[in-house]
Amino acid sequence: MQVTETLSDGLKRGYSVVVPAADIESRRSKRLAELGRTLRLPGFRPGKVPATVLTQRYGASVTAEVLEQSINEATQEMLTDRGLRAATQPRVALVSADPARDLEFTVELELFPDIALPDFSTIEITRLKSEPSEEQIARSLSDIALRQREFVEEEPRPAVKGDFLTVDFVGKVDGTPFPGGTGSGMNVEVAGPGFIPGFTEQMEGLSPGESRTIEVAFPEAYGVAELAGKPATFEITAKLLKRSVVPAADDDLARKIGFEGLDDLTAAVKRRYQNEIDQLARLHTKRQLLDSLADRAVFPVPQGMVEAEFAQIWERVEADRKDGKVDADDVGKDDETLKTEYRAISERRVRLGLLLGEIARANGITVAQTELTRAMQAEAARYPGQEQKVIELFRKNPDAVARLRGPIVEEKVVDFVLELARVTDRMVTPEELARQPETPLVANQAAAADAAAAPEAAATPEATGEA
Repeated sequence: MQVTETLSDGLKRGYSVVVPAADIESRRSKRLAELGRTLRLPGFRPGKVPATVLTQRYGASVTAEVLEQSINEATQEMLTDRGLRAATQPRVALVSADPARDLEFTVELELFPDIALPDFSTIEITRLKSEPSEEQIARSLSDIALRQREFVEEEPRPAVKGDFLTVDFVGKVDGTPFPGGTGSGMNVEVAGPGFIPGFTEQMEGLSPGESRTIEVAFPEAYGVAELAGKPATFEITAKLLKRSVVPAADDDLARKIGFEGLDDLTAAVKRRYQNEIDQLARLHTKRQLLDSLADRAVFPVPQGMVEAEFAQIWERVEADRKDGKVDADDVGKDDETLKTEYRAISERRVRLGLLLGEIARANGITVAQTELTRAMQAEAARYPGQEQKVIELFRKNPDAVARLRGPIVEEKVVDFVLELARVTDRMVTPEELARQPETPLVANQAAAADAAAAPEAAATPEATGEA
């Protein structure tokens, strides 16, 4: 095999590869012979099909198979011999595939950059910690008790705020009933929340057996575009008057919902709050760390990866536009400005992902099969009743499993760097924690996973179809 470098521009590389015709013919003959030993054709004994017949019937398909195999193996050999770490899928273009001549093709690709790892001990992180307050726990217990309330029927009388009326209603816009605007036997809290503004307030004074027409207007930001901002009328018929009886938050309530007692329920509520607080604190810590790493990630990035990331982001932007959703920061900006900003975000994400991947690779941080299995099971649990289908999808689709690898690499690298960084813990109230920026800087997790796996991950050439 003869390899000639034709391009060396930053991370971009180009090569011309020539595989001798004799090698191709040897592979082709060997493959035809393998077919001949197993093929069954009418009129011929097994293993006795003449070579001329094999060539006539299967020569073209075998040649195509051999060429594809030769290109893949030659490309991989070239990468291995030169110690190249392909960041993007190699693009192959055939120059000559004539069976009578040498196989000649070109390969273009981008490489992973050389990344100098920063001194993690210079990174300073303030790790926020918090605990649920007694007030939070008390509110949660009150909410649990409220959800266990019972409704007791009252003697007919005009309803007042806080009462519940069992009603039937029909809503209309422009005199026509609209989908979702009809209800029957619904318990509605008089002057309570949960309905269109002004709806429940107009139910005060309504007695069982009476009917009333209520006029309201849907909010401008209502979720159904066809109804947003429009006036509507509701014909309401009251059937029963009820009051709610909320049980005390005590041992009886706790046992009713499956706990041993109030202490057991309180402990469960506290654990739930603590888990939520810990997750939020983790996000803030991770944000600080990734911001610090991004500031230290100074190296060129493969533009193919940046363009792929940008394409995904821009696709989401356009989809949001179609749905009438525009990010507040994007309002008033033209496409050229937005594309420039999102390309910068894409490059930052890819650069950070590559740095995380290099940290993993350089420090032997890997993803075990058991971790991937747990991730698959967690993903399947998001689809109750379809868990087996999701697991089967993963089994049949290695790319889907590979996409689970990135987030795991990211979390393990974060933990690794935090062990080496200068971390100071600070206690804050849950309210202070909630006021912190919530969205962590996003890294390109696919880049992290690919960089962590390279060069073990084989690069499969992509044929361009050019001749």
